[in-house]
Amino acid sequence: MNKRLFLTALTVICFLTLQAQQYSLQDILGGKYRAKGVPATVSSEDGLHFYSSDPAGTTVIKYAYSSGEAVDTLFSTRTARNCTFDTFQGFMVSGDENRVLVYRDREQIYRRSFKANYYYHDVRRNMVRKLTEHTSKQMIPTFSPDSKFLAYVIDNDIWLTKFDFDTESRVTNDGEINKIINGATDWVYEEEFAITNLMEFSPDNRQLAYVRTDESEVKEFTFQTFEEQLYPNYYKFKYPKAGQVNSKVECRVFDIESRVTRTMNVPLDADGYIPRIKFTNDPDQLAVMTLNRNHNRFDMYFVNPRSTVAKLALREESKYYIDSEWFKSIHFTDDKFTYVSERDGFSHIYIYGITGTLQKQLTSGNYDVTELLAVDPQTATVYYQAADESPLRRNIYKININKGEPQKLSQQQGFNTASFSRNGKYYINRWTNSETPPVITLHDASGKQLRVLEDNRATRDAYAAAGFPQRELITVTSNDGITKLNGWILKPANFNPAKKYPVVMIQYSGPNSQEVVDRYDAGWYYALLNEDILVASVDGRGTGARGAEFRKGTYLNLGIQESDDQIAAARYLGSLPYIDADRIGIWGWSYGGYNVLMSMSRGNGTFKAGVAIAPVTDWRFYDTVYTERFMRTPQQNNSGYVNGSALTLAGDLQGNLLLIHGTADDNVHFQNSIEYTRALIKENKHFDMFFFPDKNHFLSGENTTQYLYDKVINHFKTKL
Repeated sequence: MNKRLFLTALTVICFLTLQAQQYSLQDILGGKYRAKGVPATVSSEDGLHFYSSDPAGTTVIKYAYSSGEAVDTLFSTRTARNCTFDTFQGFMVSGDENRVLVYRDREQIYRRSFKANYYYHDVRRNMVRKLTEHTSKQMIPTFSPDSKFLAYVIDNDIWLTKFDFDTESRVTNDGEINKIINGATDWVYEEEFAITNLMEFSPDNRQLAYVRTDESEVKEFTFQTFEEQLYPNYYKFKYPKAGQVNSKVECRVFDIESRVTRTMNVPLDADGYIPRIKFTNDPDQLAVMTLNRNHNRFDMYFVNPRSTVAKLALREESKYYIDSEWFKSIHFTDDKFTYVSERDGFSHIYIYGITGTLQKQLTSGNYDVTELLAVDPQTATVYYQAADESPLRRNIYKININKGEPQKLSQQQGFNTASFSRNGKYYINRWTNSETPPVITLHDASGKQLRVLEDNRATRDAYAAAGFPQRELITVTSNDGITKLNGWILKPANFNPAKKYPVVMIQYSGPNSQEVVDRYDAGWYYALLNEDILVASVDGRGTGARGAEFRKGTYLNLGIQESDDQIAAARYLGSLPYIDADRIGIWGWSYGGYNVLMSMSRGNGTFKAGVAIAPVTDWRFYDTVYTERFMRTPQQNNSGYVNGSALTLAGDLQGNLLLIHGTADDNVHFQNSIEYTRALIKENKHFDMFFFPDKNHFLSGENTTQYLYDKVINHFKTKL
């Protein structure tokens, strides 16, 4: 090769190398390519305005959706009388806008729940006072419809403030930590039903319904917390594991005037659930939604809060399970209610008369409605999100209950999500695709765009300048030889098709999850490309937006089809001319970590290396609600638990495993990795393990995230 040709070639190589390294792991984790959102907004009761606090947390301002202009300041720490603080952390506004609650000293309990010191601001008098003189912090404050009452929980008991009389009274007297919870929820309800508040005022403001939870017989889980103390402490909480005793729940109603509490006569299995209560528009009709322990029978009862008599309004049964997320799709009008069901094989919206009579199926087709977003009772309009074009994309629609012709509101192809004001008057749309950070826009109910709230131009420019490669969509045949699976693959900017590359598969694989979607994500794994490691992802059977049979096909046998499909995907990738079939890795967190262990144990050497973060290793260790939804109890399905246990398969593990866990994980307990370690040692299987002291399931804070991914990337660099 002559000198000039050599220098030219060297220049090209250097240019391509620089191009491939224009982004770093530090840049990715540091937020350089992270999309911006918009400040949190709270809709007013009329749906025409919204409230937001300033970034410093000193004011609560009312804005008009139509113009975006501020129309009123409801609260200011600088001008309110008797205000003893400068800033607050969050707020609530009563329906009549005469009262603002702000809170300080927030203390996190679990993932969603917290307690804090609340302060009440009388807007008309411009005066602030503490909500209560109790020394304990308060939880889940709930306004009555007329805004004259406020219910809240202190130390597991419900208290009631009457603003007009400036009085506070106790509704319940039996609340006790780790025994009786009134109005709030236990750990498993919060984690798996995503609910922290089970209190509801009647439309006439005369009754307060609530769920009483008795967790006395639920076993405690304990783990040690070190926190650089000479003598470490212990953290204890009630955690029902699969097949073990659940909390006992019942629905009660407190009559505010007579101060009489009645227990509703709702048929419920002794170990069943009440994930939601909701008054209809009739104050004499409380909807109590129940689910049996096997999750395959959902009943909604209409209960008279005074007579306590319950009448069955809706029952749905499934050969698999009922997805409790759809209970949030129930919206009541004066004479109807909505519900999303999978009874025809896909999730669709149904309309019922208020007596419980099915009136019509509102949406239909071989696609899933993925969320019911809002209902406008005045125009009889339902707003929803659907995966109608592709499982990879989402669109926003509206449909009239009476006319029944859907109208697409989203204007661009990709992944659209929407949050609506009360009764669907306005909505904020977030549109993105795999190459575009979210563009956030405000629309009226017709879909007309009123203004752009955030275009993420700076993020888009930084992303483009860094030379992030585009995802290439692939289709893989599943282990059954029939089902086509969606996937993507990433190649470095200096990709050479004549070269053989290692590849790392990124997956989660849990029921109804999706990793392969047309949505922006500048995740940590792009840093692998700088190491000349390709990245791929494939959604196997059990994942979302492809109908009930695809989504629920893993029922009673978690871990089998999911790992089979990752193995099949790895073998497909290994057949590509530019991938080295002997250097395939797999990564996952939580359920994904579990599937790493299952895939490496069932893959007969398909994977050379894997990283499992916070994995479930045996479903007997995980909670009742999630596990039994998909597996029933160990007593009912012992073979499913045995076959789907990474502990059972520890002797079959092949490849270089890095196991990572936080010692203070209250969700997937460190116990999972400890017992898996024990099983691997027994089988003389060598592996690497790293734990993060006093870190929970999310492994965040301090230098944790950077340290974690440095370790993950180094593992794949050295082991593939």
